[in-house]
Parts: sequence; structure tokens; C-alpha cells
Amino acid sequence: MDTKYNAVTGTKYPIIQAGMVWTSGWKLASAVSNNGGLGVVGGGSMQANLLNEHLVQLKKSLQKPDLPFAVNLPLLYKHVEDQLRILDENQVPVVITSAGNPKTYTKLLQKNGARVFHVVSSLKFALKAQEAGVDAVIAEGFEAGGHNGREETTTLVLLQELRNQLKIPVIAAGGIGSGAAMAAAFALGASAVQVGSLFVPTEESSVHINYKQALIEAGSGSTELCMKALNPVRLLKNNFYQDIKRLEIKGASPETLKNALGKGRAKLGMLEGNLQDGELEIGQIISTVNTLKPAKQVLEDLMEDYHSVKASVNNWP
Repeated sequence: MDTKYNAVTGTKYPIIQAGMVWTSGWKLASAVSNNGGLGVVGGGSMQANLLNEHLVQLKKSLQKPDLPFAVNLPLLYKHVEDQLRILDENQVPVVITSAGNPKTYTKLLQKNGARVFHVVSSLKFALKAQEAGVDAVIAEGFEAGGHNGREETTTLVLLQELRNQLKIPVIAAGGIGSGAAMAAAFALGASAVQVGSLFVPTEESSVHINYKQALIEAGSGSTELCMKALNPVRLLKNNFYQDIKRLEIKGASPETLKNALGKGRAKLGMLEGNLQDGELEIGQIISTVNTLKPAKQVLEDLMEDYHSVKASVNNWP
């Protein structure tokens, strides 16, 4: 597909696999990049040495040495500069930054040869990212899983707010679960989509099989945006979610929520498979997923549905 985004990345499809913590290791990123999308290693949960291991394995597994891939790099962690060194050493072609000021490292990353995409949740932050010189913004609505914007702006509204306001490519994220959703995003000015939740219950993702099965069984209304006083995150409803919900109803302070969260809660749930006490981050669109698939099938299904919708446009009222 010929879009502004594809011109930047050189991928076959305008689809990015989100770089999710405890989910997006080299196996998932490799499967996506090898089959036409942009595979992303989730660097948020990785120390520099582990990130290097994943990148070495990813590059070995690519069917062609020039296939693009990316790393998601949250800017809030103390070890981010060690990670930056690893990205440079491995010549990572695309870096997706989030949770921080894009001005801090964008020029350095671009100097090292990388394209930089920055995740935003509002027009205000999108304009700041463009001013910082990023190559594209990922406009993420609050339907998305994991950490989220405080404004609770939906993807559909956010794309309309950004439409005609930016000169750089816009990538739509949050609630993208079908080719029809892709078509809607493109109609509103996006030139690519980022898909996260659909890739969690895949054969190649690194989360625990218990979690994958729970996601397949999840239905409508099974997630909620929580911990707004601390750091908003969309969670699958379980015992941990219920504990957080009770604290929020009582007006818990950010410090109380932080203590309840503790350390390693997401790892406990998603990687180790403790479905009751773990933090299970996932997007609203998981309600539409009911089978475990290989990543290749996810990409093919999205594109088949997209082309079917596109072919029917002339018949729309």
C-alpha cells in the first residue's frame, strides 16, 4: 500500500505491531516483520542486556536483512540511556518513543539513523511532537490497552482533532481490531495503524498461555481504565482490578494506589500467568478476539477485511 507511512518505513502493510511489555519479544516482532508489518520489540520491560539479546535474535530471524523493525522505548525509565546505546549498536531503523518529552532524544536517535515515532493522546502533545522533529505521531485513543491518556479521548475523536493539523504522518492506535477500523482511520487522515491487543493472544507473543486463554474468553465490558490518579491504565477485570476499584471508590491517594500496585505486578499477571493477582493490561477490542492465531494470520485477516471494505465503498449510501 502506498501511504506516507509506508514511504517512511518501507513495509508492505501500513500496520505496526505495538511494542507491549512482557508481550512483544523478538519472536513476535520477527513474525510481524517477516509477514509485511512493522514488528516491534517492547523495550519497556527490558534492561539493556536483555534488549540486546532480543535484537540480536530478531535480526538473525529476519528473512531479509533489510526488513524494517522497531523498538518501543518509554522515556521515563532510569536505564533509558543504556537502552539508547543498544539501539545504536544494533542500528534499529525505527524507534517508537512514549511517556516523556520527545525533544529529549529525537535528534540523537535521528542522528544515529533511526526514524522516530512518538505516541500522543491529544492534539496538544501531537503538535509538540511535530515541533520536536519526530517523523510521525502515533495517535492513541483511550480504547487502547496499557497506559493511557488522562483525557479519555477516543481514537475516532482524536483523529478528527489531528486531521489537517499536522504535516507529518499520523498513525492511528487504540481499538483497531479489523480492516474496517483501518479504513475508518485512513478516511480520517491516518496513513497507518498500530495494533496491540490482537497480537497478545498469538502463538508468538511471550505472555503466559493462561493469559492468552483469558483474553480469548473475554467479552464486552471486560476492561476498564483505572488508576487515573496515578498513571491511567486499561485492565482486564480480575481480583487485582477489584482491589484497585475499591480503593478508587474510597478516594485513594496516588501513594496508596502505588503501594497497592507494588512492583512486578504486570509481570506476575501477563508473563507468569497469575490471573487473579496480576495486572492484566489489554485494550477494549479484545472482546472481538475468540481464537489463538499466528501473527501472520492476524495481518492477513486485517488486510483481507480492509480490501473487502474498500471494494464496497462505491455501494455506500
